[in-house]
Amino acid sequence: MATVVTLSTTLACTPDEAWEQVQTSALLMHVAAPLIRFTPQGGRPFPEIWMPGEYRAWMWLFGIVPIGWQAVVISHPAQDGETRFIRDNGYGPLIRRWDHCIAIVPGEGGTTHYTDKVAIEAGLLTPLIVAFARAFYGHRQRRWRALARSGFSALKR
Repeated sequence: MATVVTLSTTLACTPDEAWEQVQTSALLMHVAAPLIRFTPQGGRPFPEIWMPGEYRAWMWLFGIVPIGWQAVVISHPAQDGETRFIRDNGYGPLIRRWDHCIAIVPGEGGTTHYTDKVAIEAGLLTPLIVAFARAFYGHRQRRWRALARSGFSALKR
């Protein structure tokens, strides 16, 4: 039985801007740092734009403590009205199910309503992983808000 964690926030950008950014691996690396660093397995970098498929990554707590690998399994569920989704139905040796769905919805006044929803199954570790997920997605959303306020300047090349 999965435990579900859901956090939402408002981003100071248009839904189109949020959608453009959420599809990039650069955004993942930025919003996860410095809490988690992902290193692609296999010697090849993550794609610039996430395409449907499975990507394996080593994970590093605070960028230095190895915490194992995770499969990032990307899909693009069908749009529901004005709501767009990207999904990572991931898994790894410690976490049997990390089914993360991001929803991008138009907000008021040209803003974006952004939601992270993750279903977690990790056996006896589930309560610990759920607590981590709440902290992790809170951290990610703070970084998202700062990026949106800056016009995504930290991601521009």
